[in-house]
Amino acid sequence: MRGIGQRLRASFQIQIRVIGALMMRELHTRFGRENLGYLWIVGEPILFCAGVAIAWTAIRPAHDHGLQTTAVVVTGYVPLTMWRHCLMSSIRAFEANGSLLYHRQVTPLDIIAARSALEIMGTLMAGLIVASGAILIGYMEPPKDIGLLYAGILFQCAFSFATALLVAALSQRSELVEKSVGVFSYLSLPFSGAFSICAWLPERARNLMLWSPSVNNIEMIRGGQFGDTMHPYYSMTYDAYATSIMIMIGLSLTLRVRKFIRVE
Repeated sequence: MRGIGQRLRASFQIQIRVIGALMMRELHTRFGRENLGYLWIVGEPILFCAGVAIAWTAIRPAHDHGLQTTAVVVTGYVPLTMWRHCLMSSIRAFEANGSLLYHRQVTPLDIIAARSALEIMGTLMAGLIVASGAILIGYMEPPKDIGLLYAGILFQCAFSFATALLVAALSQRSELVEKSVGVFSYLSLPFSGAFSICAWLPERARNLMLWSPSVNNIEMIRGGQFGDTMHPYYSMTYDAYATSIMIMIGLSLTLRVRKFIRVE
């Protein structure tokens, strides 16, 4: 048993190093080393998140339903950006890196894990910078419930990874999926929870929205940010089950995707 445990630990360490190497390769391929270089992995989400937050703050009242508008936008758009970046980077991800699969240690799961990890870390760092700046200049207050905020972020990270697994595997199998992902990402915006709060919605619409794991995640994030000043609606149990099922289906599809990968 001890020998088996050591081999498993060694295999796990190898895969972690492989994912780290793939992340560095992805950074170099996407951003190079000139100008800001690798910093663009954070700079790009900052431009999106800060731009939307500034625009909404400029055109909307300072408070909406008693909540700071800037905080509502930041707590909604940062997790949305994480999900969309993971989604878009997963399209044909295996084919773009197919030549790496000739190395025995590299698997399709490593490829999508590396891409997702980059997008998640970049978006989280960007969100931290944007939120810190908004707090410093008085447009946001510090989070009221750090534990709930972190729980929502972790659930959103898992949901983003689950979505990336599914889209990467399905887009490799079907050109229809590949071409329709962009349209789907825009049509799903009203059901992401980024631009609405469940407490503001009629009960029927609220119950429909809560079928989306993303809505539950963002409700947790906002509950952690605003504390007692809002009533968040979410179910960690449902969220965990739904996200786990997505991950298991995504893993199953990913482990069988090699035969669909064409390397030119």
